[in-house]
Amino acid sequence: MLEDLIARLGPHTAEEAAILAGSAAIDRSLYMDGSRDVITGDKLLPAGRQIAMRPHTRFVHFPPHTHDYVEMVYMCRGRTTHIINGDRIELQEGELLMLGQNAIQEILPASETNIAVNFIVRPAFFAGALEYLGDEETPLRRFLLDCLCGGSEEQYLCFRVSALRPVQNLMENLLRTFFDPSPNRRGIQQLTLSLLFVQLVDHTEALMVPSPSRETVWRVLRYVEESYRDGSLGQIAQELHYEIPALSRLIKQKTGQNFTELIQEKRLSQAAWLLRNTARRIDDIAQAVGYENVSYFHRLFLARFGLSPRRYRLGASER
Repeated sequence: MLEDLIARLGPHTAEEAAILAGSAAIDRSLYMDGSRDVITGDKLLPAGRQIAMRPHTRFVHFPPHTHDYVEMVYMCRGRTTHIINGDRIELQEGELLMLGQNAIQEILPASETNIAVNFIVRPAFFAGALEYLGDEETPLRRFLLDCLCGGSEEQYLCFRVSALRPVQNLMENLLRTFFDPSPNRRGIQQLTLSLLFVQLVDHTEALMVPSPSRETVWRVLRYVEESYRDGSLGQIAQELHYEIPALSRLIKQKTGQNFTELIQEKRLSQAAWLLRNTARRIDDIAQAVGYENVSYFHRLFLARFGLSPRRYRLGASER
């Protein structure tokens, strides 16, 4: 993190000054309505805004709570300790934590030199980012979709990305938009977040998966990403030491799709990309993504996109 940003984030806030003066707990009126342990975006977001940033309040314990918005915690300097759904997370410098609306978060007191920022984001702000992520099933895409649908799951994602310079650059750029606003600040923030998510999807090895079942599904999704041409449920079940029926049920439970549907979605998405960006023959593309039966590929493509592969390519060239 560049030192000029640390210098802006380091000074004590009014809330921190009150805590250091003797307040033993958070001031609930700054965060919550009534007795519910839900931090509300109406308290933290300026009227009409969909995203805001504030330094994480140090020196105090945050008891278990949820949010009615999506929270992103970025560790600028030092570390903080979070307990999410019972999992202890040590967030280190340069790492990113994303919390869905129903994730239960507790935060242990941070010291003077542990500087983090919280991004408070209305779920609707992420809608544009989904276009950049395509239709392929990834943990991040599922997380964003769940948040947009009201946060039915207690989801969180932790990205160990401190060594990834493109991610660090994008986080610094995003922070600067809050200190040095431009007339098109909202558009810049949305585009920066979209680019950040594309980088995170390209580095799934940096994702810390919170539970054994979710780790299993994450490994299945990664397998689909890498082996969609000739991968099989039997092969990944063997690698994960699962019985095929049990793994099949877990995939359906956690993703809403079965293994065949995940493979098919990836193949067709890749075929669509090749049609848009290459001049390869359609028959060659069908075989390249894993379909030996070209007629079957045409039927699936038409059902998925509403256009034959040829018309899809023509339409792409006209846009």
